[in-house]
Amino acid sequence: MNLLWLQAAGCGGCTMSLLCAEAPDLFSLMEGAGIELLWHPSISLETGGEVRALLDRIESGAQPLDILCVEGAIARGPRGTGRFQMLAGTGRSMLDWVRSLAPRAGHVVAVGTCAAYGGMTAAGGNPSDAVGLQYDGALPGGILGEGFRARLGLPVVNVAGCPTHPDWVSETLMMLAAGDFGPEAMDALGRPLFYARNLVHHGCPKNEFYEYKASAEALSEIGCMMEHLGCIGTQAVGDCNIRPWNGTGSCTRGGYPCINCTAPEFEDPGHAFTATPKIAGIPVGLPTDMPKAWFMALASLSKAATPARIAKNAHADRIVAPPTLRPPRGRA
Repeated sequence: MNLLWLQAAGCGGCTMSLLCAEAPDLFSLMEGAGIELLWHPSISLETGGEVRALLDRIESGAQPLDILCVEGAIARGPRGTGRFQMLAGTGRSMLDWVRSLAPRAGHVVAVGTCAAYGGMTAAGGNPSDAVGLQYDGALPGGILGEGFRARLGLPVVNVAGCPTHPDWVSETLMMLAAGDFGPEAMDALGRPLFYARNLVHHGCPKNEFYEYKASAEALSEIGCMMEHLGCIGTQAVGDCNIRPWNGTGSCTRGGYPCINCTAPEFEDPGHAFTATPKIAGIPVGLPTDMPKAWFMALASLSKAATPARIAKNAHADRIVAPPTLRPPRGRA
């Protein structure tokens, strides 16, 4: 199975994240899965005429294409021409190339939230008129249209994340190569369910503070960041805290709130990323894994029952009150 990777309008961060894959590394993984990399603009040796010839062969059908991966949003400007981003040396826009090659691919994979929904490339008024492959923000459409299906029948597979986790990309590619990825493997926004069925909240190291609603008020504090610092890990899909980056890292593990980077339009929340919008002192966004009425009732009870140790630690930049080990009953 072969793969072509195109980098559109974005920072290249998803490729940088993918290169951090471990056990196995990216190249060993692809070799083991039987995936041949036809070309990647940042990894491959081929350039210039060699790449133009490859693209021409794919476009004509002389070179079969199994997987087309696109990283970065597609700039449609100015005025729908796509000429804000040209594929160097071809005289054609990235918009034109993706629209031409996508129907020829067995599968099309949007790598990262920019390619999936527009992402950060579409932020701030979107002057380049950037969109995702099959979504414009949360709206179906994009450059390929809502009804687009790749040659083997699937819509665009949206491996969303900013950047996307290396395992999310590699696992998706392995499942596609093995023929184990069908429509039932995606959620309503085209994201693979193997990570989208989880919340970032699951496995978060701050969950002890969350349970007691012991909230941090500044980024240097180790309490829960939901109430005051904009964390929406209780609403964001992703297994970031179940299988962290390089085995140890995630946003919340690093002391920064989850900004829901796997979701459409996360880039323009309407407020600062580190601020929690509230109405009458109650956060607007509440956890998706429990009824809101339950949450409000439990929050009040939890705050009233917060142990002094947890309350003290929540407003510190490290654990200042460790758990106390009590001897078993009946023993001094």
